[in-house]
Amino acid sequence: MAGTTLDTDIDRSAKDDLSKLYHVIILNDDDHTFEYVIEMLQAIFGLPYATALAHTVEADSTGSSIVFTTTLKEAEHKRDQIHAYGPDWRLPHSRGSVAALVERAK
Repeated sequence: MAGTTLDTDIDRSAKDDLSKLYHVIILNDDDHTFEYVIEMLQAIFGLPYATALAHTVEADSTGSSIVFTTTLKEAEHKRDQIHAYGPDWRLPHSRGSVAALVERAK
């Protein structure tokens, strides 16, 4: 029938939309305190304390955490904001920002 949308068309459309999404991922290191990471996540992503803490704990225990999923352009912008956040003033050996990367959502 003309104008009828099949479920398979909807499923394909949803998959196409998902393939256009990208994750912003932070990586764990020994150069930043929990406080720094939490503050950075709150400042850049507007996350509530509990959510920022959960991402920080996840990165610490597993090595990384997906903190945001969005379009490629916005994901790259958020990654750049993380990289521009600067070193952790609490640790004299901290020389730069948290490492972050962008990966396509699966």
